Amino acid sequence: MSDSAQQNGSCLKIADLHGLYGDSHVLQGVSLQIARGEVVTIIGRNGAGKTTTLRAIMGLLDKRSGSINVWGREVIADPPERIAKLGVGYVPEERGIYATLDVTENLLLPPRVGEGGMALEEIFKLFPNLRERRRSQGTRLSGGEQQMLAIARVLRTGARLFLLDEPTEGLAPVIVQQIRQAIELMKQDGYTILLVEQNFRFAQRLADRHYVMERGRIVDMIARADVASQSARIQAYLGI
Repeated sequence: MSDSAQQNGSCLKIADLHGLYGDSHVLQGVSLQIARGEVVTIIGRNGAGKTTTLRAIMGLLDKRSGSINVWGREVIADPPERIAKLGVGYVPEERGIYATLDVTENLLLPPRVGEGGMALEEIFKLFPNLRERRRSQGTRLSGGEQQMLAIARVLRTGARLFLLDEPTEGLAPVIVQQIRQAIELMKQDGYTILLVEQNFRFAQRLADRHYVMERGRIVDMIARADVASQSARIQAYLGI
């Protein structure tokens, strides 16, 4: 555990987490922890269980066991709505934009789960594209604009722990840069972020630590300061 994690205390602590889709035992004893204000990634090859870990945290699996502790509260038996109300915001890979609602309606729809959620004007300052498209329906947004909207929608709710699943997948470099800047600002503002990301070049500039996942288990943890010296090991893990 990093010095910052020891100083700030754990925002999210997972121990011996098992998760199943039907009869498929996907997560096989996952353990990790994140301190308040950290950005931490889960990296690994496709099918390793990264997305499943986020879904397990949110209570979206058929079966799960072990321990998931959020802000000091055990949530392994809680339903998704109760976990969300603790201030946990989930941005799935598929984004979940309401296609028939415009940008402003999408932003206003989710209920607030905590104090300090961003006002619309703050969101439009962070994502100028959304201001320009605020009356556009979800179906008319580009993939990058949909990703901005998915993140912005959770920022408005007052959530302080973010689970981001592949936020840069399929996006143009200019949009990736805007997403990076948004996450950097979120970190400066004290948000805690668990990031699943295939683009390691993107992730390494943001994260304090990287958990490596293989076959449903965490097999390594690499601190930001060690990334350069461990580049060959990381490439072997990711198959690049």
